[in-house]
Amino acid sequence: HLLSRRQRQMCIRDRIILYIHGKGGNATEADRYRSILPEYDIIGIDYDDSFPSAAKRDIQAAYDKLAGQYLHISVLANSIGAYFAMLALQDRKVNKAALISPTLDMERLICDMMLWAGVTEETLEKQGEVPTTFGETLSYKYLCYARSNPICWTVPTEILYAEKDNLTSRNTVEQFVSSHNAHSTVMENGEHWFHTDEQLNFLCKWLKSVFINK
Repeated sequence: HLLSRRQRQMCIRDRIILYIHGKGGNATEADRYRSILPEYDIIGIDYDDSFPSAAKRDIQAAYDKLAGQYLHISVLANSIGAYFAMLALQDRKVNKAALISPTLDMERLICDMMLWAGVTEETLEKQGEVPTTFGETLSYKYLCYARSNPICWTVPTEILYAEKDNLTSRNTVEQFVSSHNAHSTVMENGEHWFHTDEQLNFLCKWLKSVFINK
């Protein structure tokens, strides 16, 4: 039987946070945030990270499945998961975003890694892919995708940035903040991967300030 309008409204819950993990992570990481933010339903999203279009497809599919069940949808994303989240959800309704050590400019990151590896764009274009000594494989196809698919992100966004982040420069964060509806919090002596007790305590307080105390 079809649900009445009132019954449908009663089935709609209030707030959810979609957690989008970084490289090498998985959806179960969302579990650690539930005790910090008990007022929210928190759902982790697994996705194919082999190429941006694949990640975009999976994240959009997860969003679309949940969109009709909640009044307010927020995003919590980590590292490259932030790039994938913005790429996938820039045309979806998102109330708030919280980004931890985010990749904010994929083209710039790839170009930086090319510089670190001593690889020219001409070489990358000719070879297609070039492995590096720091564990990343540079891809010309990936670079071209990032260039041809710019992100238009208008969601109110809070960024947690670590002073010693070795992937995203502070200048990149400042440029993003100045050109978007965004604000950044910097942890002095923090690292890209928040893992020590001090860093995790800082992260916990930051999350509460973003989602509870505002």
